[in-house]
Amino acid sequence: MTVHEAGVRPGAAPGAAPGAAPGAAPGPASGTEGPLRDLVVLDLSRILSGPFATMTLADLGADVIKVEQPGHGDDTRQWGPPFQGEEAAYYLSVNRNKRSLAVDLKSADGLAAVRRLAHRADVVVENFRPGTAQRLGLGYEDLAAENPGLIYASISGYGQTGPEASRAGYDAIAQARSGIMSVTGEEDGPPVRVGMSGSDLIAGTWAVIGILAALHERDRTGRGQWVDISLLDGSVSWLTYVASGYFASGETPKRYGSAHPTIAPYQAFPTQDGWIMIAVGNDGLWRRFTDAVGRPELADDPRFRANPLRVAHRGELIPLLEEILRTRPTADWLAALDAAGVPVGPIQTVAEAVRDPQVLARGMVAEVEHPTAGPLKTLACPVRLTRTPATVRTPPPLLGQHSDEVLAGLGYGEDDLERLHATGALG
Repeated sequence: MTVHEAGVRPGAAPGAAPGAAPGAAPGPASGTEGPLRDLVVLDLSRILSGPFATMTLADLGADVIKVEQPGHGDDTRQWGPPFQGEEAAYYLSVNRNKRSLAVDLKSADGLAAVRRLAHRADVVVENFRPGTAQRLGLGYEDLAAENPGLIYASISGYGQTGPEASRAGYDAIAQARSGIMSVTGEEDGPPVRVGMSGSDLIAGTWAVIGILAALHERDRTGRGQWVDISLLDGSVSWLTYVASGYFASGETPKRYGSAHPTIAPYQAFPTQDGWIMIAVGNDGLWRRFTDAVGRPELADDPRFRANPLRVAHRGELIPLLEEILRTRPTADWLAALDAAGVPVGPIQTVAEAVRDPQVLARGMVAEVEHPTAGPLKTLACPVRLTRTPATVRTPPPLLGQHSDEVLAGLGYGEDDLERLHATGALG
């Protein structure tokens, strides 16, 4: 029996608020055979980290109900230009496949409606500053008392514990504190932020992993738990071999631009008319590379014949290769190195990347019809499942587009809805 059939997730307390139909629960946004199709997700998050996590769950079939403030909504609805139709492109990027419930959490009626939803939800996701959800009466302990099987995911800057837990979290600060910026940028240049909000997206991805792990554990025990994700933790975790190198050597990692600290040549090179990325990951590839560029004698040069030597003599090797690679256009080098089996790729702009034939063949650009924006292109979910695929089904919702629909699914009658609209509790 699914959550939609039962009205309550396994292990949840069966009580319902006055006026609710017995067993009533929200219905899915549209038909899907995604692997998470029997899950209801209450999305209390905004901006990027939480919405990215909940969009991923929605792509995989979950019924995601996005709670927003009436009249304003998610801050990113106004984060433009660019806009498409009446919505900012930023908002449109991470909110597809969801339903929007515009409800005032500061009103007693609005809060009661959201708590009723949480009573029937499988997952709650929030990214308030720690303590805010608790003050609203929407903290983990508050909701788990009524719904002991609830998976409750919190995404914050520094986590729910530690001396700085109460600080607000920002992507750029997490990139800076985690060490990511210290190893990003040219060797002789300043630290550089990653070109997109990497720490937010890392945290959103870890939140999905944590939620799925907690759901799997709930299948065995019937018990939910709190998933605590921090931007700083997630970003530090991505240091992997960079941090391991420091642990092993005691040497502080530095910036290498597009290059790799322990492999050479493994970086971007200018050509006659553009740039390419070359990845010579072992000595066999080095021989293929030297043949392909017409300099086979370099393979046995005592400075370059093995990778540790090439790394040690990077300062001599790279200018030599730059001189060679500047002699021919990008297309020629791509063809020659591909033919030799050397990993190579063009350094593309975003415009080129979203038109890349391989990207398009993999279905990574999808299109849906939006009520104000018209045909809307969006990046698809990269998870490929053979039987229950992720899908792009519905466009990002208008503010409050599904308010009446969601609450009617909880048993609210027409008189209840009219009263909530009249008081401003429902948008």
